[in-house]
Amino acid sequence: MAPWTSGTTLVVLGGAGMMASGTVKDLVSNLSNAPDRIIVADRDERDCRAVIERLGGDARLEARAIDAADRSALVALLRGAEVCLNGVPTFADHQMTIFEACLEAGCHYVDYGGMGVYTVRQKARHEDWRRAGLTAILSLGSDPGLSNVLCRAVADRLDRIDRINLYWAAEAEGPANPVLVPPYNVATVLGEYANASRQFLDGRLVDVPALSGFETIELPPPWGPTTFMFTQHSEPLTVPFADGISNKGIKEFTWKLHLPQEDHDTWVGLVRAGFGDFDDPVDIGGRRIKRADFLAALIARNMRRNAGRIPERATRELHFAVGQGTRGGIATRVTCSATLAPSALHDGYVDPATSMCASVGLQLARRMTLRPGVWAPEEVFDPADFFAALKPRGFEISIVTETTEAA
Repeated sequence: MAPWTSGTTLVVLGGAGMMASGTVKDLVSNLSNAPDRIIVADRDERDCRAVIERLGGDARLEARAIDAADRSALVALLRGAEVCLNGVPTFADHQMTIFEACLEAGCHYVDYGGMGVYTVRQKARHEDWRRAGLTAILSLGSDPGLSNVLCRAVADRLDRIDRINLYWAAEAEGPANPVLVPPYNVATVLGEYANASRQFLDGRLVDVPALSGFETIELPPPWGPTTFMFTQHSEPLTVPFADGISNKGIKEFTWKLHLPQEDHDTWVGLVRAGFGDFDDPVDIGGRRIKRADFLAALIARNMRRNAGRIPERATRELHFAVGQGTRGGIATRVTCSATLAPSALHDGYVDPATSMCASVGLQLARRMTLRPGVWAPEEVFDPADFFAALKPRGFEISIVTETTEAA
């Protein structure tokens, strides 16, 4: 990848979705240096035009209808574009089709993540992308994405790494919400609550069951005692194997999630009700319908019908990685955190952290000379550069290094 040049084209697939449209919003904001041409592409061109209208009809944006399952149409759209951002929901099952279409079209590739399932398959194609002289950056959002960069910052401050434990916590501030509002894609949340995950334990990847690994940590207000659990994510499948981390002796790497208690209880209940088999169709009146599709449609309709009952609430996020090892022969703990507090900067975003981090990563990548191949964020970005770009967007970054005892 090279710096934005006159005529540079970025294709945003799934551009009418909540995360991808947010990335477009950040790209055309006064905080950014966007390419000259951004194609917002999704199934319905009218939805893409609506995104562009919400962004003031920016002249750099154009709408395009595309079927993500049609590889030949994808290749035709991507030919001549420099970069593609894949914002199509992972569990829509188009991840590899889009990834392969970019390779065929000669287009660099970025996505928000494959929940680990697709990340491994994409990483296996590293040599094909390297030979083609193309770069793919996987899992570039907040978690994964920012979380990977936090881990890199921790690892760079340790000579030997015993373990890195990664956490994400969200807490809503304001009155209780009588309407379920998903924090991100419905199938993704169901996957985190219903699927087994892979964690790096005792120096190897281990399958652990869903709803396990509960751990309570005392956090600063507004969280207090906060309980986390293992969930399906890509970070354990890339971070402990990255250069500068794998060669420092790491034996443990885990990823854990905390959602607000009322939301946590709801998702647990939905899994108990059978929505955990979200990709397995159910027969209703002779029609086979995926449970995740049904649930997403039902929740969306309920949110529309009850929009007046949804209270004004602000969400505060805390992303942090804790590394334990040695530095200069002394036992050392490093904690790197990113806090996203409610801010007017985030008005109009559904998931500002994910949307903004992808935008930041795209812009940083375009100023770098990247190695061809398939990479995770911890293999690409300098944490200092990434954090510096996040601060004007309302992120507070903290890095604390503590000596624990003589090694």
